[in-house]
Amino acid sequence: MQSLFIFQINNFLLFQALNMPPAMVYLTIVAFLLTSTLSVDALGCPTGCMCNDDTYVVQCERSKLDVIPITLNPAIQRLVLRSNKIKTVDASFQFYRDLQYVDLSNNHLVNIPTKSFLHQEKLQELHLNENKLSSINNKTFQGLKSLTVLNLRRNFLEELTRGLFSVLPKLEELNLGENRIFKIDELAFEGLLSLRVLYLDDNSLSSVPTPSFPVLGSLAELHVGLNSFTSLPDDAFSGLGKLSVLDINSAGLSNISTYAFRGLTGLRSLSLGDNRLQQIPTLQLSQLCRLEELTIGQNQFTAIGKGCFKGLINLRKIDITGASYLERIEKGAFSDNLNLETIILASNKKLATLEDGALVGLPNLKRLVLRENSFKTLLESMTSWNELRALELTDNPINCDCQLLWLLNSINSKNLTNVQCSTPPQLRDRSLRTLTADDLGCSFGDPRQQAIIITLCVSATILLGALGLFLFRYRQRVREALKDYKWNKRAISRKEHEYQKTFSDDDYITRTTQHHIKPIPVTEL
Repeated sequence: MQSLFIFQINNFLLFQALNMPPAMVYLTIVAFLLTSTLSVDALGCPTGCMCNDDTYVVQCERSKLDVIPITLNPAIQRLVLRSNKIKTVDASFQFYRDLQYVDLSNNHLVNIPTKSFLHQEKLQELHLNENKLSSINNKTFQGLKSLTVLNLRRNFLEELTRGLFSVLPKLEELNLGENRIFKIDELAFEGLLSLRVLYLDDNSLSSVPTPSFPVLGSLAELHVGLNSFTSLPDDAFSGLGKLSVLDINSAGLSNISTYAFRGLTGLRSLSLGDNRLQQIPTLQLSQLCRLEELTIGQNQFTAIGKGCFKGLINLRKIDITGASYLERIEKGAFSDNLNLETIILASNKKLATLEDGALVGLPNLKRLVLRENSFKTLLESMTSWNELRALELTDNPINCDCQLLWLLNSINSKNLTNVQCSTPPQLRDRSLRTLTADDLGCSFGDPRQQAIIITLCVSATILLGALGLFLFRYRQRVREALKDYKWNKRAISRKEHEYQKTFSDDDYITRTTQHHIKPIPVTEL
């Protein structure tokens, strides 16, 4: 191993000498002679690095290196040179032909010479993010036949030319985010038959690079947010039939054409947050029948109306966060989304109204996030609370009165989120969990009893009012009926009196004798 190592270093020095000015040849020869007497221990791990010859891992993070070390174990497989001062990738890489992972992120790389990775046939991950690379060509990555991940994020790239990545047949993830890309050739991604994840976010694209998509038939995840789009035309993502995740956050969208998402039959996750949409694009979204997750906060709509998400029958999670204009959620807003499990309505500062029944009919709802809104109270009839496992209500101006007794009972029984009272003044900053029915001003502990009593009182009031109205309307007839009743009663009383006078005791005895009735003897005491 030692002789092989020294042999490789000597070759490198000779190679450098051939490319140096004559004045430097002498010094190179001296270095060549010196290396012949050096041992592996003398050439070992550079200062500030950690080298493990058992796992073949070398870490030189923040080690103030300005060149790639040439004295490492040639059998290393993982090389981390993150956060140093390295300015270029030189021929030293030819020593390390077993490399599988290389991290050169956060250095001072300005360019990468052609064929720098020619001997890295086993390399699978290459991280060149956070450097100063302004250009690359189709020979930059020549030799990387096994590369699956290439990270070029946060550089100064401006243009992607034709066949730029055609030498990377096994590439699965390509990160080009946070560059200055304004132009992409139609065949820039030619040859990337295995590409699954593509980041083009935070660049200078003025439109979706639709013409360059047809060669990406295997793409499953696309990030194109933080660009300068104003609209999505019809068939904006044509050719991406296998796309599962689409992120268009912060793209400046104000208009989405009716058939912008046509062809995305397998899309499962869509992010449209932080754009300029003034209403929910119901018709456009209805074509995404397999959509399971939707993020659409930080837009300019004021209400979520009935059937806004019509057609999204497989939707499981919806996130509406930071919609600064949103004021109300109307009844039936999620009536077509029976598979919803998570609803996030957070940080919507004007949202104060959840209409009665707005969340009714969602049998699978498990998590409801309502934090940082303007809710003062919540109705028990708003949704079915039996299946709910998590409720977040923090940072709302909650008014703690008897209307929230049902929520108090739910918190105590299900251990849901903590709720702090804002009003009335005597309960300000008190936790709802610590209050009682009396604290909330409830006369009865059970709200159902209150409902029954209120119903009875209202019914009695209605009946008494109806009876009073009836008597007032027919008062003349009632008066005459009462007068007749009194007169008849007096007549009956006179007849009874006369009848009683007609029959004396003697007459009674005589009449009973005539009818052969034996008189009852009277015994004097």
